[in-house]
Amino acid sequence: MSDDIPFDKSFGLVPGIVREIAPGVRALCAGNANAFTFKGTVTYIIGRGQVAIVDPGPDDEAHVAALLDAVRHETVTHIFVTHTHRDHSPAAARVVAATGAKTYAEGPHRAARPLHIGELNPLDASGDAEFRPDIALEDGAVVGGKGWTLEAVATPGHTANHMVFALKEADILFSGDHVMGWSTSIVAPPDGAMSDYMASLQKLTPRDETVYLPGHGAPIKDAPRFLRHYIAHRKAREASILHRLGKGETDIPTLVRAIYIGLDPRLTGAAGLSVLAHLEDLVARGVVATQGAPSIAGRYRLAGG
Repeated sequence: MSDDIPFDKSFGLVPGIVREIAPGVRALCAGNANAFTFKGTVTYIIGRGQVAIVDPGPDDEAHVAALLDAVRHETVTHIFVTHTHRDHSPAAARVVAATGAKTYAEGPHRAARPLHIGELNPLDASGDAEFRPDIALEDGAVVGGKGWTLEAVATPGHTANHMVFALKEADILFSGDHVMGWSTSIVAPPDGAMSDYMASLQKLTPRDETVYLPGHGAPIKDAPRFLRHYIAHRKAREASILHRLGKGETDIPTLVRAIYIGLDPRLTGAAGLSVLAHLEDLVARGVVATQGAPSIAGRYRLAGG
């Protein structure tokens, strides 16, 4: 399969305006559009009367007000969080204060691996270190409410605590930032780990859901096919890194310039961290060598070269 992902840049939501996008599922877009969030974070409301919220979103007064207005005269019983980046989880505190609902997630924010001595985490600002779920969910946990049932599926990689949720009454999986239709997901150490991410993509392949509702962008139709493209793309990215290393030892900025042709300059740093994620995995597998622990400033070569 080609690694060219059939991205969908269309988007029908207007920030602040709730819209039913599937039977029993409403969507609300936050007004936090940027190079990393596309048109903004999408919050989902499941059910009617007694409802669940998936990814309450950023701590933005206008978005929280729109979300609470959307569920006015309804009872919010559950708040699910796919992961603890600041565009997904911080609004939970305000929604809990207004509704008394319990929060459900895999666990608190944490790095995917121990930090190296003296290492600074460049992603600290994007992590929501304050969020702690009321109920920590294990992989495969099933949580039900009025007219809906969600299965929690642990999908570490984008973050160590990333979790997606399958709606058992419909052909739907809330995919958070693990799989998105407008772009690939950022996998950036130490928040994320490429080995975990690839395993989590493979974990979804035998599942039956054909529609993914992501944390950013439009619904993904024919999700199993799209997922195969996602996996092929990551494998092709790894092959590109190995091809460049075959020409001799080099560093991450050189790899980014060689691989990411036409990259939005705002994403150069993220691309470097994504290459680092691939290199961490390749070094762990003994395919690539470097001096000391893999780092953004390191130099890399093919093992045995």
